[in-house]
Amino acid sequence: MLELAQSFIRNMHQELNISDAATKARLRVIEEEISQTGTYQHTTEELEYGVRVAWRNSNRCIGRLFWDKLNLIDKRSVQTPAEFEAALLHHIDYATNNGKIRPSITVFPPRNGHHTPFTILNDQLIRYTSDTLADPVKAIKPGITSKFLPIVYQHDGQLHTFELPEEKVLEVSLRHPSHPEFDDLNLAWYAVPIISGMELRIGGIIYPCAPFNGWYMESEIASRNLLDCYRYNLIEQIADSFGFDRKTTATYWRDRTLVELNYAVYHSYKSQGVAVVDHYTASKQFEKFEEQENAAGRHITGDWTWLIPPISPSLVHNFHKGYDNTYRDPNFYYRKKGCPFSG
Repeated sequence: MLELAQSFIRNMHQELNISDAATKARLRVIEEEISQTGTYQHTTEELEYGVRVAWRNSNRCIGRLFWDKLNLIDKRSVQTPAEFEAALLHHIDYATNNGKIRPSITVFPPRNGHHTPFTILNDQLIRYTSDTLADPVKAIKPGITSKFLPIVYQHDGQLHTFELPEEKVLEVSLRHPSHPEFDDLNLAWYAVPIISGMELRIGGIIYPCAPFNGWYMESEIASRNLLDCYRYNLIEQIADSFGFDRKTTATYWRDRTLVELNYAVYHSYKSQGVAVVDHYTASKQFEKFEEQENAAGRHITGDWTWLIPPISPSLVHNFHKGYDNTYRDPNFYYRKKGCPFSG
């Protein structure tokens, strides 16, 4: 832990132009704290820097241009289930911001030895009950009546659940400006994707519960959530609403459905005042991120399979490049397979 802490502090202080004297003083405090307790506590400034660099280092994220705009909500002092649940609802409110979505992270107490204060079972704070990826939560709490899954979490080894109030979740009704038959499907999606199934690692400290969010890229909803065969698998119904001929693949009905649905999702979010980004813009933003990182002398890592969009990938620059998929801390990690609370 000491070596990881030293590396983190030195990198942070160098990047932020903090004096050598301040660096040495902080390292002495950390070394003493670790020798006495086996761990140490990040200052608010260290935690804020750490969560932002964790986003900057996130290999699978195409939205890293805005890494230094991540809002930290420091909830390391939370101790009770009631405080924890209130903090999660606050995150949803703060991040949603009436559609003007704020990239945010709420950090709960770190792991201390083998003690894990809080862990969330849901891979996202908001998911529909009908979602095929929701089975682990359904197994714990069957017979769910709400349209949204309850949040299931562990506190000091005990399972807890609480219902997510429907009024807390901003939804977007999906509409197509030139295909009213599509509107009759009455499709909707929630505004904010809040990832809750990953742990955060900063300078040797592990935060097992640190839900975070950005905003949606339209293809995440249209190309994947609504059309993947192991998700909602709605391609035939949506194609029919557009009036496409499905008798033969030569009509390119699947491709046309994909394009029109992506446009419908983007149009719907924009027209209803909810932040969203299209895949072309997201790719251009990532290209700018690469330029900024190169100018700062930092090595760029990335997972190509996640950085290319699931629609028209060859039309964006990411498709034609290779990336080093090495993981560097600070970073977010999926919990280990075999853990009863794996995402």
